Amino acid sequence: MSRSLNKANENVAWIHNPWLDLIVGCGAWSAPLLLLSYFSQESSARMWSVVFYALAFVFNYPHFMATIYRAYHRAEDFHKYRIFTVHITVLMLLTLVLSHFWLRILPWIFTIYLTWSPWHYSGQNYGLFMMFARRAGAEPSKATRRALYSAFIVSYLILFLGFHTGPSTDPLFLSLGIPALISHWEQILFSVVFIACSAFGIVQLVRQTGWRKLIPSLTLFSSQFLWFLLPTAISLLRGLEIPQSRYSTGVLAIMHSAQYLWITSYYARREAVGESSAGTPRSWRPLAYFAILIVGGIALFVPGPWLASRVFHHDFTASFLVFTALVNIHHFILDGAIWKLRDGRISSLLLNSRESIASATSQAGGRIAGAWQWFVGSQPAARSLRVSAALLLLVWGTVDQVHHYLALRTDDVRDLQRAAALDSFDSLLQTRLGRRALEIGDARSAEAAWRRAVQSNPTDPTPRQELLRLLIDEKRFDEALALTDASLKYAPRNSDLLLDRGLLAQQLGNADEARSSWEQALAADPKQSAARLYLANQLDREGKARDAALHYTVFLEGLARESKQARPAPEKVIAIALRMADCQAHSSQSDRALQSYHLAEKLAAQTKLPKLESLADVNEAALQAQSGKLDDALRLYQHALQLDGADGDTSAAAQDWFAYGHFLDAAGFPPRLAYASLFKAQVLTESLPNAISEDSGSEARAKLERRLGAKAARVRSHPDPVVQEALTLRR
Repeated sequence: MSRSLNKANENVAWIHNPWLDLIVGCGAWSAPLLLLSYFSQESSARMWSVVFYALAFVFNYPHFMATIYRAYHRAEDFHKYRIFTVHITVLMLLTLVLSHFWLRILPWIFTIYLTWSPWHYSGQNYGLFMMFARRAGAEPSKATRRALYSAFIVSYLILFLGFHTGPSTDPLFLSLGIPALISHWEQILFSVVFIACSAFGIVQLVRQTGWRKLIPSLTLFSSQFLWFLLPTAISLLRGLEIPQSRYSTGVLAIMHSAQYLWITSYYARREAVGESSAGTPRSWRPLAYFAILIVGGIALFVPGPWLASRVFHHDFTASFLVFTALVNIHHFILDGAIWKLRDGRISSLLLNSRESIASATSQAGGRIAGAWQWFVGSQPAARSLRVSAALLLLVWGTVDQVHHYLALRTDDVRDLQRAAALDSFDSLLQTRLGRRALEIGDARSAEAAWRRAVQSNPTDPTPRQELLRLLIDEKRFDEALALTDASLKYAPRNSDLLLDRGLLAQQLGNADEARSSWEQALAADPKQSAARLYLANQLDREGKARDAALHYTVFLEGLARESKQARPAPEKVIAIALRMADCQAHSSQSDRALQSYHLAEKLAAQTKLPKLESLADVNEAALQAQSGKLDDALRLYQHALQLDGADGDTSAAAQDWFAYGHFLDAAGFPPRLAYASLFKAQVLTESLPNAISEDSGSEARAKLERRLGAKAARVRSHPDPVVQEALTLRR
């Protein structure tokens, strides 16, 4: 590799030096850093969160400031890109203000940010790829450029499909919900297109320059593959999900930002040299340049969330996310406008063309306004103000780092309290503090923390649910209901909130409010199965059997479409099927009721739940008897009694023998068989530990005793043969 670099160095004009250009600029460090990040975050997520947050001050934040510096520090550039430097900036600021008062817009902003980030990374990689290829002497044809550009676009589209496949698991990301099967085949198709376009474009370049001169470009291309295609391929082969945030935070963002600083520092140095040669006295001061980027980066990200939180009592976490997303979006827009190789001035500086750099920069002007001229001037007051502002921002940034570190110390309640003392209007921090306080037995501190979290961000469901659970556990149902009512003002169509409100109203004895809340939950989300089940139960209790049966039916149909892992326990499903069948029977839907009883019987038999199978048989038998199908009823009763005997369930057996005796008597079977069945029920009832003194079958037995006369005594003295005969009875 070293020998190849030396040979390539003879023909390639490097940006800084070969090793720095390859490692940082071309992303040769991608594979080791991605592996280190993946395995390290799995083992120590908190430590790496602190590390990445600290690295953001050195790489991420300054790289945004580099774009601001590039677009605003020269009057010529400021006016040239006025639509972006002024109008788009004003639009972003208005959106920033709006999003602090309308938090429901945050997921839309964040989704745009997360979806756009990899496109931005791809665009930068493509631009640098072409820059190095041209610096190496390549003159790509239109077909070659289109093929290579298509390869970069397709690699992004593959990742885009991965992001937007299926429902989102992140409340801040709004997935398009592309079906998995369609997404899978589209990703395979795009992969084939990527391979074809890449092969064609790279072969054409190699023919012009040879492969050694293309080492930087080929390294950049491998980085694009590692950043986009390889994770998607792994997710397709192994079924792993790609978290969208990993492409905008973490090591990938660090590498992109370092790459950006690498090229912008070169551009700024060349620009300064060019202006000096054009007669404008100016020297390149790298330390001053990076100091401006670091301090300016802090100014872009840190003060805003802190001021919004401390002054206006907005949630710090939500405000930080808003600033992060909008600063990134503004950066994407501005960056796409100011970095174009077809711009003659940029081309002369980045492609190392023969055009005089002095002529390319001869139009450098002054500052954009008198105030700015004074601020950057040499006056003692301006210098003092600059130094004071820089020191303030550095201290502010340090406090922000400390706050982030303490907020992650979830195992130490004192550190969480220290973080809250720095900024108490932070819903995420207060939620963590509440959980930790409850773990150590301090319920009052937990409640206070969760109430502050809800106050900071009423739309955040996590602290609200934590507080709601605490109030319910302490049986403070009135306060819990008031909390749901207050939260519904911010999320009136939140089906989970409406579900909870219905349960609380039911607990307080207000059946009408409970039913109304569950109906609203279903109107907001027809897939809210829990609300449908509660509504069915409530209608069942109110005697509205037909409506209840309809909701039970829809609920069970929904369960049939769920995976086995997502379904409730079999006994719960069977119990619901039995309630549905009962409601259908009570609302004169006999045929449907018979089908439902048969379904419950079948499920119980498959899952080896004899008690429920017996119950389904008895209920179906009663309905068959009403329909005049005595043979079917007889078979079902007998099967239920056999199940009771095998299961040893005395209580169920007593009830079923009693029902069987009544059936035999009503159907006109021999009285002694009916009497033996009722007598068997009596004996079993008396053997129960908590047998009731009142015998519900005594009147029916007395009638049969009068009909049987002396035969009744013989049945009582030797009941087993007659009972066995009843069990095997056939018409």
